[in-house]
Amino acid sequence: MKLTKTFTAFFQSEKASGLLLLFVTVVSLLLANSLIQTEYIAFWNTEIGHHSITHWINDGLMTIFFLLIGLELEREIYHGELANIKNAILPIFGALGGMIVPAGIFLVLNYGTQTQNGAGIPMATDIAFAIGVLSLLGNRIPSSLKIFLTALAVIDDLGAILVIAIFYTQTIAFDNLLYAFIILAFLFILNRRKVHHLAPYLIGGVLMWYFMLNSGVHATITGVLLAFVIPFGDGGKNTASYKLQHFLHEPVAFIILPLFAIANTCISINTGWYEGLSHENSIGIILGLVIGKPLGILLFSFLAVSLGISKLPRDLKWKNILGAGMLGGIGFTMSIFITLLAFKNDGEEVITYSKIAILIASFLSGTFGFLWLKLTFKAPENRLKPNK
Repeated sequence: MKLTKTFTAFFQSEKASGLLLLFVTVVSLLLANSLIQTEYIAFWNTEIGHHSITHWINDGLMTIFFLLIGLELEREIYHGELANIKNAILPIFGALGGMIVPAGIFLVLNYGTQTQNGAGIPMATDIAFAIGVLSLLGNRIPSSLKIFLTALAVIDDLGAILVIAIFYTQTIAFDNLLYAFIILAFLFILNRRKVHHLAPYLIGGVLMWYFMLNSGVHATITGVLLAFVIPFGDGGKNTASYKLQHFLHEPVAFIILPLFAIANTCISINTGWYEGLSHENSIGIILGLVIGKPLGILLFSFLAVSLGISKLPRDLKWKNILGAGMLGGIGFTMSIFITLLAFKNDGEEVITYSKIAILIASFLSGTFGFLWLKLTFKAPENRLKPNK
């Protein structure tokens, strides 16, 4: 299967970002448990304009991340893997299974408890980390699996966004929400009138973010909404959508996501930290990501093919889909993000234990997925003849 230049650029960007995320996460954990522990953790809690640095990153900069996700999703719908409904069904079904089964496992363990609100945590997949691990296997991985995992992860993130919008919104200030949607409607009119300059959309986006932030609906939703009113046109290099997407790739991959990882993994691991792993919440997160993700992705993908509404690419086998499903269990960025929303009123302890469970589950999923795919795909033969 031939890869488009846009997909190749995206894959390479996410590959490098995943490796960088792994590095900064390890550094952040080391610093949070070093001699400068107090100063390091205090820095990220420093308040600027009544909000901590971490809060500005999570509610501000991450909006830009969601804007990029929205732009990539739009491109997939018009020109990518999701443009052909027959091809799109497989990752769509896989993503649905990868959300429903993990959430179900979590709820079986946590329903009726204080932590049942965390059901969205194991539903998420970290695109950068998943692709970063996949890239370590080099050219032994066929392009069809790369496309399947990328499309699945993008759809998965859209699902996570919907979960955030529907289930993690509490008190709504309808006046601010109305102002946000009035601005969105105005930007939509500009789109239909074929206004292609980015400036009015970006200014409107900032205003929409402000009102969304004060509406009770999580402000990062603004990013996705804004993406779908920015003119896409024919998707060419001169369109507003293309220019913005390619401008945002590197800042998101190499600045915003690493900052999010650093700020949210400065976890002080105290004596007895492992006691939290016996809690239903931690068990639900780990089982949901490590077992629920690959199981759900495999079963629902198999269902789509069995029903005849999709087909498995010729160069893939079901054991390869299982391996991709294992990598889908790398929740990290999105799982941590949902954790902060789900347990923001439940104290720091449950958030810390959840983060530790996410890190463990993501590490296990990445390791299992890497080893499984390495076993199921033979390394390509070296075509270079040895010197005599």
